[in-house]
Amino acid sequence: MMQQTATATLMTPAGSVCVTASDSHLQSVRIVAAIVGADGTPPPSPLLTEALAQISAWFAGRLRHFDLPLAPPLNTDAARLRAGIAAVPYGETRSYGDVAIAIGSAARAVGQACRTNPFPLLIPCHRIISAGLRQYYSAGDGPRTKGWLLDFEQQSLAPFERTRLL
Repeated sequence: MMQQTATATLMTPAGSVCVTASDSHLQSVRIVAAIVGADGTPPPSPLLTEALAQISAWFAGRLRHFDLPLAPPLNTDAARLRAGIAAVPYGETRSYGDVAIAIGSAARAVGQACRTNPFPLLIPCHRIISAGLRQYYSAGDGPRTKGWLLDFEQQSLAPFERTRLL
């Protein structure tokens, strides 16, 4: 039986965040570089209401960990990659290779998982960086959005917690 889906949009400093959910779990989160206005109507489901509340709290610096039901990964490899990306703490970064070593995978697989991540912010692929100088990010305005998210997390930390030079 096919579940109904609904979408809600939240305006944030990083752009519009569009959240899609079924009755039981989130299906996707998209950061859109262009500002897409919410129409002012309340989200059509309690799950979307909670998702927008948690994302708002994250952007206000009051939340570091999301607690939302996500659509399950497609297979065990995808689950392992998702867990490896999600394990990178708020305000910190790891290279694709570091994550790959930690979960017994390949850096290319970690990069692909980041590129196809349906839950940016919630599964924080912005915290995964290249060992080289070139940075990639598939959400929002690409590397500019990634840099903004990383800087935002650093600025939200107490000075003794900061690990990234601003």
